[in-house]
Amino acid sequence: MPIIDSVSCIAKIASIVKLSEKTKRYAMNILKQAEKEQILSGKDPMGLAASALYLASLVTEEHITQKTMAEASGVTEVTIRNRCKNLKKFID
Repeated sequence: MPIIDSVSCIAKIASIVKLSEKTKRYAMNILKQAEKEQILSGKDPMGLAASALYLASLVTEEHITQKTMAEASGVTEVTIRNRCKNLKKFID
């Protein structure tokens, strides 16, 4: 079974919800910082990507709802909320 990288999931989700390149780059930076801290292991890559994009959209003021992000990524809103708790500390 191939390993899915959460950074590669960002592009897929962002294209579905039509987020800007700036938001995608910001989300990738959040995930890269979280990877350095080793908090990504064992987590669903699609949930991590959706959460990082959600947080990045708040910072870049694109305001995508958790529900929209959950539908685009195929994870639940609860998953996004739980992953956001861990990823919030990586927002500049």
